[in-house]
Order: sequence, then structure tokens, then C-alpha cells
Amino acid sequence: MIKGIGHIGFAVKDLDEVLQAITKTLNLPVPPILEKKEWNMRAAVVQIGEIGIEILEDCGQGMIGQFVKAKGNGLHHICVLTDKIEEEIETLKARGVEMMDEKPRVGIRGKKIAFTKASALGGVPLELSEP
Repeated sequence: MIKGIGHIGFAVKDLDEVLQAITKTLNLPVPPILEKKEWNMRAAVVQIGEIGIEILEDCGQGMIGQFVKAKGNGLHHICVLTDKIEEEIETLKARGVEMMDEKPRVGIRGKKIAFTKASALGGVPLELSEP
């Protein structure tokens, strides 16, 4: 069962620049920057109340870089929280939703995650995540 929105993910060309702009504009603390070398990715999550704004930057030739090259900085995905990620994957598949991840994997923050294809939300991938 979906418990709520965990974060909204944005792909950007320059994480440091966007992070500074968001935290300065909204007067929020600067969060730590996380790296996932095997994904060629850096990320930071700015928390606004219960919802996070996840800012993703490509450090190589990965999926985030391809997105930014094609579309510029922008909305990359919406993450929803679920305690039963494996069951939720099966539920979505039964509804005809195509998955990028057939099984959960460990995300940049160390939690189990799985992504749908972009068609799930009319062009925006849905990320399932453990709370």
C-alpha cells in the first residue's frame, strides 16, 4: 500500500548551483551531497516539511545526463513510499504498468527502490521506495 509521497526528483546539469539556489531562496539548510559511483551520480535531498526535493546530477554518461541533455533541468520522477515494495511491484505489473526494475535495488540513500517506466504517470517515472 502506498503511504505517501517521499520526494520529487529533479535531474540537473549542476547540482551545486541548483542546491545553492534552492536552499538560499527557501532559507533551508544545505543537505549533504551523496555519491553513487557505480551509477555515476551525485544527489542531495532538500527536505521541505515531510516531502523531499531530490536533486540528481550525472557524473558520467548515465541516465541522468541523457535526460538533462535531451530535456534540460527538470522533473525526473515522483517517489512514493511503501512498506511492501515487492508486493507493490506485483500490483503495478498486474495493472499493466511497465517496470524498469522488476526487483528492488538499493538506492543512493541505502533504501530499497524500484522504478516504473515513464509511461506510468504520463511521461514521468514513478519510484517506489521503502520509507
